[in-house]
Amino acid sequence: MIKSKNRQSNRILYIQYTNPAIYPPLEHSSRILAQADWEVLFLGTGASGGDALRFPPHPHITVYQIPFCQPGWRQKLHYMRYCIWVLIAVLRWQPQWVYASDFLVCPIALILTFLPGIKVIYHEHDSPSTKANSLFINWCLQAREKLARRAKFRILPNQQRADLFDKELNNNQHSLCVWNCPSKQAVFHPNILNDKDELWLWYHGSIVPTQLPSIIIKALAQLPENVKLRIAGYETIGHRGYVKELQTLANKIGIGDRIQYVGTLSKRSELLEWCSKCDIGLSLFIKPTREPMTGASNKPFDYLACGLPLVVSDLPDWQQMYVEPGYGLSCNPED
Repeated sequence: MIKSKNRQSNRILYIQYTNPAIYPPLEHSSRILAQADWEVLFLGTGASGGDALRFPPHPHITVYQIPFCQPGWRQKLHYMRYCIWVLIAVLRWQPQWVYASDFLVCPIALILTFLPGIKVIYHEHDSPSTKANSLFINWCLQAREKLARRAKFRILPNQQRADLFDKELNNNQHSLCVWNCPSKQAVFHPNILNDKDELWLWYHGSIVPTQLPSIIIKALAQLPENVKLRIAGYETIGHRGYVKELQTLANKIGIGDRIQYVGTLSKRSELLEWCSKCDIGLSLFIKPTREPMTGASNKPFDYLACGLPLVVSDLPDWQQMYVEPGYGLSCNPED
């Protein structure tokens, strides 16, 4: 139950119509505030494939979630329930700030900007398509446009996206660009090749064809036998069974013993510990998927924090940011 707090304490409410632990920047920002004695409350939901993800405990951070609901008419009721829940929480808990970090919460976040004493931050991790394919998405897009003008701060993880956001929405108050970097506490010592002289490639994140294409498995078969691949993450609702598909392909071409899926790791500390045991990090987005992604994708920053050199997509912005300074190499993930 959400109880009212001492009015003298600093309070911030994070709202996401998904599992907030999916987004590392939410963990980082909330812990920065909590360590400064802010009271932090998260209101989220479950997530298909990502339900196991959790924030590490902190005495000043509380997370409440309602279960995930499959798409359909029930999800519409589920969404309304969530919005009402958020509104009641704001009225009872009375935070000074609301941190809206999901495109789908724009309607309720917009409403909250009209409440006295409430300041809203809008953080857009993944920029939506401006072409609505339903009345609901169109409603969210309209709310997003209005929220862009009323929010106290607007944060995007990439300067090109921030500029495009301001241009598309006629936002005269320039948005802030904040990269999705790991915290200093997340930095691990780099791995040293083990006695077996194995070289482990590493990928973590959502396991979908556009981010972990099957051609990587085929390319692995052409490399020496000591080169292997570890994968950690979760399947999304549109790509159930993709991990099994990759494993089946690996078995078919005779390299099944060189692929290791470590599962969905609930804590980022566990994820980064596994990452630090590997040697090269893969971040191969198939273009034109979700461009531009430099600064927005936390993968390269996570890999570098664990001492891993990178193999990234051969996109101009990726080459400029990661290849030219010497952090890794690039290739065409579709070749």
